[in-house]
Amino acid sequence: MAPPTNSELNDKREKHCIAISPERKYFRVSSTFVKRSLRPCEWQKQDGYMHVSLFNMERVLNEGACLLFLADTGIPLPKLLGCFEDDGAAYLITEYVDGVGMNDLDAESQAVVAEELQGHVLTLKKLTSDLWGGPDKMVLPPYRIMRKSDGRPWRMRRRKQHDLVFCHNDLSMNNVIVDPGTLKIKAIIDWEYAGFYPPEFEFPFYQRSGPSIALDGEVDDFESLTRMISEDRE
Repeated sequence: MAPPTNSELNDKREKHCIAISPERKYFRVSSTFVKRSLRPCEWQKQDGYMHVSLFNMERVLNEGACLLFLADTGIPLPKLLGCFEDDGAAYLITEYVDGVGMNDLDAESQAVVAEELQGHVLTLKKLTSDLWGGPDKMVLPPYRIMRKSDGRPWRMRRRKQHDLVFCHNDLSMNNVIVDPGTLKIKAIIDWEYAGFYPPEFEFPFYQRSGPSIALDGEVDDFESLTRMISEDRE
């Protein structure tokens, strides 16, 4: 049987399923939000090829570990209700956070949100380690590196100093949920790629609209970051 397309899967969404992406299935049940990785039977055909996402379950499990680790930092986060693996899929269960994405605001409002967001980034930078990766020691390359990598797991040596800082690694505008009335940040979401990395990994993608990759006219930091990785890679 040919793999389904994304449109075909979305046309057959179950009750409470709000979206299916090429890598994830999303549910909302009242005030509860569920994200889960796709099972192999749900892998999709894109441009004539099967799309197989890298570190599919690991990223979801890493996000759960990060939400638990950061719960007492004062950074606005969705409340973690559960995170586990079952039958070839990883589940992340959190409270549903109502609001709008920072990307849906006008430029003046975005500037107000960015000022608060910079304070939360400073809080993250105060968390340091000599071990690469997330709280559960999963070392997952940020998407802007992973999409060009060979897909091999990273096995990193311990650093001589605690000079790795906690990075979100996907800090785009659409991952910042805001109260449109007060412009206060209600939650920073999508911590799949987060963990302890050199500070250069935390690029301020939230300063413009778009994904967490270099756009046309921007400097691509892939080469400089991969050099840092090669120095510590086992």
